[in-house]
Amino acid sequence: MRTLLTRLAAVALLAAPASAHELWIEPRDYQVAPGEQVMADIHVGELMDGPSYAYLPRDFRRFDLVQNGTVTPVQGRMGDRPALQKTVDTPGLVSVVYVTRDLSLTYTKFEKFLKFARHKDFGDAEGAHKARGLSTEKFREQYVRYAKSLVAVGDGAGADGEAGMETEIVALANPYTDDLTDGMPVKVLYQGAPRGDAQVELFTKFADDTVVVTLHRTDADGVAILPVAPGQSYLADAVVLRPLDPADDKAPVWETLWASLTFAVPAR
Repeated sequence: MRTLLTRLAAVALLAAPASAHELWIEPRDYQVAPGEQVMADIHVGELMDGPSYAYLPRDFRRFDLVQNGTVTPVQGRMGDRPALQKTVDTPGLVSVVYVTRDLSLTYTKFEKFLKFARHKDFGDAEGAHKARGLSTEKFREQYVRYAKSLVAVGDGAGADGEAGMETEIVALANPYTDDLTDGMPVKVLYQGAPRGDAQVELFTKFADDTVVVTLHRTDADGVAILPVAPGQSYLADAVVLRPLDPADDKAPVWETLWASLTFAVPAR
């Protein structure tokens, strides 16, 4: 019974309101030796704190490792925890890619939606909502998470690249090999094009598990420079809000697309 309740709680959290929770990939170790397992949890929560959930194919539409241009689907066992347990023999940088299925939530308080829209910097969401003649009493939002994580195998040499997701954050430097004195450059993409003037939320996790959140913006080329320091791990997050044309009164009227990227900067 306890196992069943735990699984139900994990499913409920996965489908929790997008205004309250991020989804991110958190490796057990950001640096591993060749021939060792790359192990990572899929978390949902706030401030990089939240339960993990198991390897459940019904929860995702894509789960891959990308290394040197080679894409390897993650083939786990139902219920595996951590969700990622994959031996990697080849040295180099590995990008873990995870895309959820379509999820949805229902708003019954318009102010909750507006608070979320302000936090994620969606502009005049209130005006756009009312201009479409949508209900402010009850409406639905659909959302999808597009998560990535960078893991160094051996020397960790290599580069991140576009994974072909609807939206994503691409690392323009390698945090395990490059000099990040001037910051970590990342590019935010939507449908393969740079997202200029987009908000990037950066969660910095210290060794004592304290988390600090800072806000940053991309330039016209979709690039943001994130302040980083050795010995810390990071979650970068950027969210797209786009309208949906509902087929009926019960269908979602908005869709949010969440891009996340986790990585660590080794202690020097």
